[in-house]
Amino acid sequence: MNKIMEWTRTHYCGDLRIENVDQEVVLMGWCQTRRDHGGVIFVDLRDYTGISQIVFKMEISETSHVLADSIRGEFVLAVKGKVAHRIEGNVNPKLPTGEIEILVETLEILNKSETPPYVLENRENVDEKLRLTYRFLDLRDSTLQNNLMLRSQSLQIVRNYFTSQRFFEIETPILTKSTPEGARDYLVPSRVNPGLFFALPQSPQLFKQLLMISGYDRYMQLARCFRDEDLRGNRQPEFTQIDLELSFTEPEEIYKLTEGLMVKLFEETISVKVETPFQRMTYQESMENYGSDAPDIRFDLKLKDISDIASECELRVFKQVVDKGGIVKAICVPGGADFSRKDLDDLTEFAQIYGAKGMAWIKRNQDGWQSPIGKFFTSEQKEALEERVGLNVGDLVLFCADNTKVVHDALGNLRKEIALRRGLINNSEYRFVWVTDFPLFEYSETEKSFTSSHHPFTMPDIDDLEKYGEQDPEKIRSRAYDVVLNGVEIGGGSIRIHREDIQKKVFRLLKLTDEEIESKFGFLMKALSYGAPPHGGIALGFDRMMMFLLKTDSIRDVIAFPKTQKAGCLMTDAPSAVETEQLDELHIRVKASAQQTEKLELADK
Repeated sequence: MNKIMEWTRTHYCGDLRIENVDQEVVLMGWCQTRRDHGGVIFVDLRDYTGISQIVFKMEISETSHVLADSIRGEFVLAVKGKVAHRIEGNVNPKLPTGEIEILVETLEILNKSETPPYVLENRENVDEKLRLTYRFLDLRDSTLQNNLMLRSQSLQIVRNYFTSQRFFEIETPILTKSTPEGARDYLVPSRVNPGLFFALPQSPQLFKQLLMISGYDRYMQLARCFRDEDLRGNRQPEFTQIDLELSFTEPEEIYKLTEGLMVKLFEETISVKVETPFQRMTYQESMENYGSDAPDIRFDLKLKDISDIASECELRVFKQVVDKGGIVKAICVPGGADFSRKDLDDLTEFAQIYGAKGMAWIKRNQDGWQSPIGKFFTSEQKEALEERVGLNVGDLVLFCADNTKVVHDALGNLRKEIALRRGLINNSEYRFVWVTDFPLFEYSETEKSFTSSHHPFTMPDIDDLEKYGEQDPEKIRSRAYDVVLNGVEIGGGSIRIHREDIQKKVFRLLKLTDEEIESKFGFLMKALSYGAPPHGGIALGFDRMMMFLLKTDSIRDVIAFPKTQKAGCLMTDAPSAVETEQLDELHIRVKASAQQTEKLELADK
């Protein structure tokens, strides 16, 4: 039987060093560059470990030298030869292998390559769409290869850590039942059950709860999850999360386990020491001080509520907002009095992106306030405001007056924008914080009803449930918690509902009928009635964590085959149309798109 490769590789391209001189070696890899220097041909041979320079000389092997003349970029090569010192003047201190080269005795061209559509070494200057179309070439880049190798290392650390903590790794189904969990499901039609559909899991939430009911005590999974939602830099339609669930637990145990993982992961991958315990704050504190439930605590710039002072001043806009139940908040920017009028206009436009109708400001100079709104405040009000926000000479105060959501959205994002512009963020710092006591429900203006803030299986604060119930459901706190890193939520979890009666109350507060409860969650209600233990857990966004470890702003840099912002794969051209016969088997008829309809109408004419 003929072999494709007659040799066995002895070393990887990045492994050879000065101590390997005079050894006979076999290397295999890709031609990164080829250079002909007066009859001596140099090739940089690359694999995922690095580069070795290989040299073809007529006096060593005429056959190999002649064959080497046909080598081009990205050809796949196998070479036999002897490791030698590079001659003086040719040493490359930038390469770990820069002191040696391989004098080739025999060459095999294992495969040729078309000319790549772009220079692979210059990927940073290439349009991302082109790189994603040729992702199999893009992944040859050393940066992406290092990213995925660190990802692999991190996966092993996660598995080993939870194994040491007595967790079982258990796979849960990918084809499952569609249940409302906050985002749209990806649906899969069933051929053998016409008209019925599976859903790809948004998370393994219900299955991991069922495992607790089944007595497995500690579950862990590196779970693939799918959500059909609009995408941005740190979101993909399919992603990986570290999924945990524990029986007979409380939040403190889950905090400790999560913090222990972060300590181990950051230290063993990027040699960063993570300080524990993480800071904690309630959802209410986070929103009041930072305007966000994912606060970046690497810098100050806290929001200050001045509604009481604003309601007494003569500025009509402030008074009207407060009278209608809105709020007025401010940010004090130390040294911000040096902002130009253009800077202030730019910041106002930025705040308007998040719904603000405008933005008032005050500069504190040596001789007092410089501000278009200064005349509307008495001396006593000015003094009270300065004390409230911590205003000193040389500082700037920015105001937003509107309903609570707009004020928090606008100022919460504005504080981050100012911190970036003023250089207040230490990018080498990693600041974790737990945000706790989330509201159980939030009101949806779209649906004109209350929805679950996290998911409907989160345990409510029992006292709140009994106190507020149907009268004020928005006041019910939950036993939910998020872990936030540098202003990005990287994980969320909760203590779950383990009693059938409480779960039914929560479903009814979400306006589900008994028929809907049975149809959508009958299996869960049945399981809860058979001795479910108290339990809770957390899901950590593994891809987002990798973004921090690798210091990249794009989630596409940490995933081998990512999707575009429109949830498509440029490389495979997915999603794509399928044959009519396949649709017939699934009993599905596809509506014609507007473009297809237009073409049909033109054809009819």
